Amino acid sequence: MFFFAVLLFITAAALLVLRRMRIGRHLGWIALGAFGAGGLSLLFSCLFVVGAAEVGVPVTLGKVGEPMRSGTHFASPLTSVATFSTRAVNLDLGGEDSVEVRSSQGGVMTADVTVKWTVAPDKAVDLYRLAGDEDSIEEQLIVPDTREIIRNVFAAHTSEEGYASARVAIAGEIAAQVEARLEPRGLTVTTVNLRNVKPSKELQAQIDRTIQQEQATARAKEAARTAEAEAERRRIEAEGIARANRILNGSLSDRVLASQCIDAFEKAAGKGAVYAVPCGDGSRTPVIVDGSKD
Repeated sequence: MFFFAVLLFITAAALLVLRRMRIGRHLGWIALGAFGAGGLSLLFSCLFVVGAAEVGVPVTLGKVGEPMRSGTHFASPLTSVATFSTRAVNLDLGGEDSVEVRSSQGGVMTADVTVKWTVAPDKAVDLYRLAGDEDSIEEQLIVPDTREIIRNVFAAHTSEEGYASARVAIAGEIAAQVEARLEPRGLTVTTVNLRNVKPSKELQAQIDRTIQQEQATARAKEAARTAEAEAERRRIEAEGIARANRILNGSLSDRVLASQCIDAFEKAAGKGAVYAVPCGDGSRTPVIVDGSKD
């Protein structure tokens, strides 16, 4: 627009020269119109409008000025304004863009991560010096830094931690480091979401083997506990029987045994004559019990 205004001024000046040379009657009016159009063009070349969700960075002959907030601004016609959107943007590192990571044990996994970020208006100048324009922010700053941080965090954990047990802790570490890395560069990170972690085929096979071994070990330990409990039960039972026998042996005498024998013989004699050896100490005569007689 500025160069167009200069061209109009030159054209108007040329027309005035021709008018003074009396070459054309109406050249004066045309020259006046060219001057007016040039003035309007010069005015518009000094006018800059920054959108409601944008921040502008003015650059005049290589010198960077203060950030321009949303609204209308006037600046030198030699100034160019680079604008950055302040709306939240989602960076999705998933699918073909998933991050390949390695654990501290060398296990290979893929991680899907979403980073939500915005441009900090007060640091737009620093961001311009680093990235140059809005399209280069993700390509030059966010993507490489985020990938590096994700790989470094996973490398400090075992495969099992990265795949299952420490997922929440790993996600927190990634979020903290991404925020700390990007904030000084003019980017505000609002969310870092570790959505999915998938082991490679080789790592999955290794995990399956480990699970099978742990299950087999658990079954063996359970069988050993069961056998130990059964042995303890039998020991207690044997001790109980032994104590009962000792009590019984201590309470039995020849008279008691003889009485129990006679009672048993009498019960048996109900079905017929019974011939038996003496009960007790053997000093008595044989006992004959005939249940058929009174």
